[in-house]
Amino acid sequence: MALTAEQQSQVDISNAIENNRASNLSAQEAKRAKLEMVRMAKDILVENRRTQAAADAVDITASAVTALATDLTAFVEG
Repeated sequence: MALTAEQQSQVDISNAIENNRASNLSAQEAKRAKLEMVRMAKDILVENRRTQAAADAVDITASAVTALATDLTAFVEG
């Protein structure tokens, strides 16, 4: 049995809402994963710095954290 135009419109709207919800959920999960990689990179760099001799220790920069986070993300996704 075929749907009426109004029923088909309701189905289309429901599909659009569900697709939008799924897209938003996916984007939110990607942001969460990216934030987790930044946290992990920071923890790794802090621990590496802690285990170095005082003469060898260098400051941890934002670029070092983001570079390691990018490497970790590439490893996980690869």
